[in-house]
Amino acid sequence: MMSLVGLPALGTVGVLLCITLASYVQALTGFAFGLIFLALVGVFDLIPVEVAANAVTLITLSQTFIYFREYPLTNDWRVIRPAIWPSLVGVVAGLALLFWLSDSALYLLKIALGISVVGSAALLVMRFEPKTEIDPPGSFALTGLLAGLMGGMFSTAGPPLVYKLYRQPLSLPVIRQALLVMFGLSQLVRLGMVLITGQFTPTSIAYAVLAVPLLFAVTRCNRRYPLKLSPFAISRVAAFLLLIAGIGLIVTAL
Repeated sequence: MMSLVGLPALGTVGVLLCITLASYVQALTGFAFGLIFLALVGVFDLIPVEVAANAVTLITLSQTFIYFREYPLTNDWRVIRPAIWPSLVGVVAGLALLFWLSDSALYLLKIALGISVVGSAALLVMRFEPKTEIDPPGSFALTGLLAGLMGGMFSTAGPPLVYKLYRQPLSLPVIRQALLVMFGLSQLVRLGMVLITGQFTPTSIAYAVLAVPLLFAVTRCNRRYPLKLSPFAISRVAAFLLLIAGIGLIVTAL
């Protein structure tokens, strides 16, 4: 029996379960949907990494659009400007790497994704002490380049940017706006490139259409019925899930 998105019905159920778990981690931590989703579908070999990454691109753009409809952009996001152009360069390079590895060395692609997921788990358990002054532009540019590489390959530019911004003397609303500006711009460029190069398939659209309402439903449910855990404990739970997914992806690739 085939599902509407071209996979066996059981496979689609598996992808939906991955989306649900990834949505829950996103609701707990504020990021990591893409990493968890890509890691899980990679571990269980449900859909190709590049198809999942394209779906995450559409999901990220949807989240960004909805957020800025409710919360208009302010000038405070400009702290991230030095990272923008390097990030876009990184997106191009990361997407080129994705095309090359998915054709010639799929196991390396899965290992790289697994390492990214494990690194994100480490970031979650680290304690950030905000600095007293904003980092110099060159530091932001380097972070933007690394984030762009991850965004181009896996549609997940979050970890380097989250690490950088949460160490700055900035308020949480400013950090959120800066992150979403970067995510939106990088994923818009990524979407344009995959469309131009013919690497975008209707399957990615179908999964994004399934994922977006599920993501928002899980987020709303978490707000209404939050876990009675401290932020410290929540970060440990999310880090554990990321760690298991990342290690599983690396092991299955070897």
